[in-house]
Amino acid sequence: MTGNESSKLSIRDIALKGTIIALIVTIPSLSTFVLVWIILDDLFLGVILGAFVHFIAMGFSLKISKKLSVKK
Repeated sequence: MTGNESSKLSIRDIALKGTIIALIVTIPSLSTFVLVWIILDDLFLGVILGAFVHFIAMGFSLKISKKLSVKK
């Protein structure tokens, strides 16, 4: 095994870290949507605010993925 192969992430690591990033992005947006829809009883406002939170979380996901993709 060469030094180059040992520095690569395995498929299991990639899937695990990708799942973590997906949860970080989707949980806040879905929870915002559901809470706004239930509390204010306005589906359209829930969609708008959920999408807004989703895009903010996607912006943070790039920073998070850079930190998670480094193999120690």
